[in-house]
Amino acid sequence: MSQLALSSLDSSLIEEISSKRNEPNWLKEYRKNSLTVYHDLPAEVSPLYNKYTDARRMNPEQVSLSTNSDSSVPDFLAKRLDEIKNEISIVQIGSNIHSINIDDELKSKGLVISSLDDALQNNSELIQKTLEDSDSKEDKYTALNNAAFNSGIFVHVPQNLTIDKPIHLVSCLSLDGISTISRNMVIAEKNTQASIVQELYAPKMSKQQAYLELLDTRVGENSKLDFTTLQIMDQSTVNFSTRRTHLAQDAKINWYLGLFGSMLSRYRLDYDLDGTGSSVNDAQVVFGNNDQSFDLNTIVNHNAQSTDGKVVEKSILKDTSKSLFKGMIRINEQAAHSNSFLSGRSILLSKGAKSDSIPGLEILTNDVKATHSASVAQMDDEQIFYLGTRCLSYSEAERIIVEGFLEPLSRTMSYQVRAWISNIIESKWANKELTINMDEHLKSIVEVEETRYNENEEVEQHYKYR
Repeated sequence: MSQLALSSLDSSLIEEISSKRNEPNWLKEYRKNSLTVYHDLPAEVSPLYNKYTDARRMNPEQVSLSTNSDSSVPDFLAKRLDEIKNEISIVQIGSNIHSINIDDELKSKGLVISSLDDALQNNSELIQKTLEDSDSKEDKYTALNNAAFNSGIFVHVPQNLTIDKPIHLVSCLSLDGISTISRNMVIAEKNTQASIVQELYAPKMSKQQAYLELLDTRVGENSKLDFTTLQIMDQSTVNFSTRRTHLAQDAKINWYLGLFGSMLSRYRLDYDLDGTGSSVNDAQVVFGNNDQSFDLNTIVNHNAQSTDGKVVEKSILKDTSKSLFKGMIRINEQAAHSNSFLSGRSILLSKGAKSDSIPGLEILTNDVKATHSASVAQMDDEQIFYLGTRCLSYSEAERIIVEGFLEPLSRTMSYQVRAWISNIIESKWANKELTINMDEHLKSIVEVEETRYNENEEVEQHYKYR
């Protein structure tokens, strides 16, 4: 198929995608209904957020769609893929699955990592239920993904399985300029533990290219899932992502989101705490420079008793970059004894930088705790002066203050994630290419981070050998 601009998207592309993938009739109709919704909805549904959003920076005349894309691995990604070739992983280049690696032991225990096309053949009922649970009417770009997804990743962790090593999901836009619309699913069944690291890349292009994602995550009863996303795409691209997580009884998810690349990042994260005792810990780090724009919307729905939600977003903004943090805590009538916290904080390193925070609460029952906070501040001159008296340059002082600003979030992350984020931030300071390749410099950061925040262990050792 020839390239088709997003502005020209119609049912003919839907027909072509469905025919090429040999999809069932119910899915074809699902796509067509979602396409109608996409055309009818505005870029921002809520009038409260409409004046703040930068969603219109995505140019539908430049964003190209096709049923096929180039599967060549960009040169800058080759080293990283070599590093993880023996790890549990799935690599997506454009709309193509480049490679999948699962060791035989985990395969025998039922772990499934595949393309969404394969999952549709082998787990059709589960895929259909997950797709139909997604309401296209909630958001224009949710509708777009449901209508025109041309790829997808499927991860299924069966009951009672604990996976000690992280599962790597690597996605990179293709070299031919075709945009990717990816429908991703992660299903963790009852009594499971797993960790997922998602890495998002993009080559530099002369025209706008997009990675448009819809990710459904389900965490079963008494299960724990750690999910880390590191977005380091080139600033010629746009990245829209809609993510919804359902949590059963006593399920827990730790979500770490690091947004560093792309000219425009628009993320919507919905958490449905459906089971008693379920909990979410969401930590979001944004570092913008040039004219980057970050639009984050996090919604925590407490639908059962004794549920816990914690969302902390922190933005560091240079030049004329800007961030918008929209958050909502909803504690429904049946969610007594629940706790929820929502915070958006920004530090501005340049006079041209801008940040807006719009947190909200909807409390429909008693006997709960729910708080939100927001702050935007420029660099503290007194702190800069104090550090200057310690023979630090202005730039060095800025970096130390930023490290202190992020430090409370760092404590909640694994040492590996802390090292990656630290390395990416260093690259942003120096205007270098963003990467998490394991070079000697990154190894030194990992060694430092591995030993941080071990105060309790040190105390125990002290008393053990005193």
